[in-house]
Amino acid sequence: MSAPAPLVRRATVEGLGTAALVAVVVGSGIQATELTRDVGTQLLANSLATVFGLGVLIAFLGPVSGAHFNPAVTLAAWFTGRRAGDGPSLREVAAYLPAQVAGAIGGAVLADAMFGKPLVAFSTHERWAGHLWLAEVVATAGLVWLVFGLARAGRAHLAPPLVASYIGAAYWFTSSTSFANPAVTIGRAFTDTFAGIAPTSVLPFLTAQLLGAAAGLGLVAVCFGRAAAAGEDEVVPRTGQQPVAPARSPEESALA
Repeated sequence: MSAPAPLVRRATVEGLGTAALVAVVVGSGIQATELTRDVGTQLLANSLATVFGLGVLIAFLGPVSGAHFNPAVTLAAWFTGRRAGDGPSLREVAAYLPAQVAGAIGGAVLADAMFGKPLVAFSTHERWAGHLWLAEVVATAGLVWLVFGLARAGRAHLAPPLVASYIGAAYWFTSSTSFANPAVTIGRAFTDTFAGIAPTSVLPFLTAQLLGAAAGLGLVAVCFGRAAAAGEDEVVPRTGQQPVAPARSPEESALA
């Protein structure tokens, strides 16, 4: 493995990556609403841009910080690795989470600026309903199940396309359009556009996402058993190390 990047650099990368992700989500939503009035087409454009953008960001920045871009993933990585010592330390969590939230807000502001919108306009899009909260539990549980399941199965090299594909699918099979990310949820409250969420709707979404993360870890335990030993292939490495690629069968190489 290569030497880990300094924590300041890794936290900065987490902030920049989350900012870029939110800029993609918000910016593509604005662009879609300016090009068509059909809501289905708007959602299709928004989801496709998010799939492509997220896949690129995970592949591009993952070797530096682990490409969490999501407090739920960071907290789940800390929880699963706290005993074996192969997850993020509390110091790393304390650096990652504020960077992710600040990056998400910055990404929303940047997207608004690119389209000539008010730089900070809190969303008026109320998302307050029990079925939306259930959808966030499901979306986040599926994301955590996938991310940590890939690590347990030794398929972390497939994370960029599979995680991006899952989020794209969850846009359509969940009623909430799959925020599944506390930092992104907070950032999207700062834009009164297609992708926004009213500040009053944020807290229930965050609660549902944390519950979903816990449920996702439960699914990982049921499906894959014990936690991966330190040094095994990781989707979210503790210190931003570049994992050594495992030997692949022809079938795995074709998938990659």
